Amino acid sequence: MAYPGMATLPCASFETAMEAVREGTAALAMLPCENSLAGRVPDIHHLLPGSGLFVIAEHFQRVEHCLLGVRGAAIGDIRRVHSHAVALGEVRHMLKSLGLTPVVQRDMAGSAELVAGWGNRQDAAVASALAAEIYGLDILAANPGEGAEENTTRFLVMAARPGQPAVTDPGVMTTFVFRTRNVPAALYKAMGGFATNGVNITKLESYMLDGEFTATQFLCDADGHPEGAPLRRALEDLAFFSSEVRILGVYRAAAYRLEKAAAA
Repeated sequence: MAYPGMATLPCASFETAMEAVREGTAALAMLPCENSLAGRVPDIHHLLPGSGLFVIAEHFQRVEHCLLGVRGAAIGDIRRVHSHAVALGEVRHMLKSLGLTPVVQRDMAGSAELVAGWGNRQDAAVASALAAEIYGLDILAANPGEGAEENTTRFLVMAARPGQPAVTDPGVMTTFVFRTRNVPAALYKAMGGFATNGVNITKLESYMLDGEFTATQFLCDADGHPEGAPLRRALEDLAFFSSEVRILGVYRAAAYRLEKAAAA
């Protein structure tokens, strides 16, 4: 666990988790942003800029899903698999190999509850071993989505106030958003300062704003502190070619990231 000394507050959605932090009901929110098998978690890139919160840390969590069925069911009985959209993406190879139909539900634990309530051997859920225990289901397979890669989810830790790592701290990262016009070479010009200043970009994702095709917003993670000379100069160059640059958080890179980088 990332914060073993803190009590958890269940929230129905990403929005309610962010609201709990804004209102002071919760000190932090941990929001999944991307998965090593399924890619980007939907809606997070839209929610972060308008949340009013700051990224203060990142956490990488090894994910261990289970394929759950009713008591006495076998994998050969299953026709439909229920879970959250991202979890279904993480087990897509298993679904394809077995010819099973994915059914998107609101969340993983809720899917287990539904399957238990239906009592139908043709329906299964992708959820945790704890969900199997709570709802009286059998574990038909453990980690069904993994092949050569392990299943890992990156979380962003959000708080009402920004973190304050020192410029001299090692392994600092900065998350920010910026906008460009949808014209030729806009992104090329906007990102040129990162190349010339030797700043490594670890994440760059684009999405439309308000359903418009004439402007694009980008969510970016970069190595470095915004007050350090390389990233500061790169952000100054970016601001010249961008209509808006906004920093969402400055924080220490997770040990998992640093270990993976050192082993590469």
